Amino acid sequence: MPTALDIARALIRFPSVTPRDEGALPYLSNLLQSAGFATELVTFSAPDTPDVLNLFARYGSAQPNLAFAGHTDVVPPGDVSRWRHDPFAAEVADGVLYGRGACDMKGGLAATVAAALRFVGKKPVSGSISFLITGDEEGPSINGTAKLLAWAAGRGEIFDHCVVGEPTCLEKLGDTIKHGRRGSLTGRLTLFGKQGHAAYPHIADNPVRRLSAVLDALFSPPLDEGDENFAPSNLEVVSVDVGNPASNVIPGEARLLFNVRFNAVWTPERLSDEIHRRVESALNGARYALSFDLCTATAFVTHRGPFTDLVADAVEDVTGIRPTLNTAGGTSDARFIKDYCPVVDFGLPNATIHAVDERASVEDIEALSRIYERVMERYFDS
Repeated sequence: MPTALDIARALIRFPSVTPRDEGALPYLSNLLQSAGFATELVTFSAPDTPDVLNLFARYGSAQPNLAFAGHTDVVPPGDVSRWRHDPFAAEVADGVLYGRGACDMKGGLAATVAAALRFVGKKPVSGSISFLITGDEEGPSINGTAKLLAWAAGRGEIFDHCVVGEPTCLEKLGDTIKHGRRGSLTGRLTLFGKQGHAAYPHIADNPVRRLSAVLDALFSPPLDEGDENFAPSNLEVVSVDVGNPASNVIPGEARLLFNVRFNAVWTPERLSDEIHRRVESALNGARYALSFDLCTATAFVTHRGPFTDLVADAVEDVTGIRPTLNTAGGTSDARFIKDYCPVVDFGLPNATIHAVDERASVEDIEALSRIYERVMERYFDS
């Protein structure tokens, strides 16, 4: 039976940069199938987006059905020459596994699969174990988990609880469970002026002059003060561009790109209305265009209860650490799963995700696998 490390190394060697699969999901499908899981590989499509392969697997047919979710796609490695080891070679050095996806999240996914293989091999399962694995978490997230969930529901699948194996821990394995996620809203603002010669400003209109008022309005006052589950919502301007390489030309447009990580105080609609109001007030009649990207990440929280306590107990059983519940950080596919069942994220320390020399401790990967196995033991024993 392969260990979590064996599976993680095999997965990393598939260069599955979104949306390519390169064999990662068929490999997992065969592995799970050999242990008695019913598996199905499903491809979803949509206009103007790449086709994406997904995997659904289930062991057993009874309730309760405990699901594990994750993704095999990874972000590009960047400049490979800066890596200590080939990002797709899955090298182990000094007890550390190197490679794109070692942390986010092939290491966590491998730990989950290895745990399930051990668990179903021990004794009959008094319920079911399911896997929801996509190749589209790091990309548009259109042809991935959201569609896989709907597809499964259309077949009558019911999920009682779910654990997503995304990296969540801050300092050491076991310190953090994500029991909710902030929403994410991306906006695009264009300020219109009139292009002209820098020496003749009276016959031009420089939109850059209005940036200060707009930025003040976006940042102040704060969107909210947060609550017991969430930090205050946060807006960050990530790009300002006038598209002008010449030093003697007043630009005709100034474009801002911004992202808001918002808590449960807001819906995407109410938040976009508030930003519209602030921009309108700041510009005082000047021309502008404001649009928002499709929002697929709304804020949610899985309130503390028997399920969150069960996962925390399993973590403490293995690590001796009582994890804190946290909603900070980025989004995950839990944002889709929460519409079907209670869900938490728990996985490896996240210090090197998306970085050069992404890596994970071999000891952590194997310990994480024991934690997932302990989750299964506690879940089905209870």
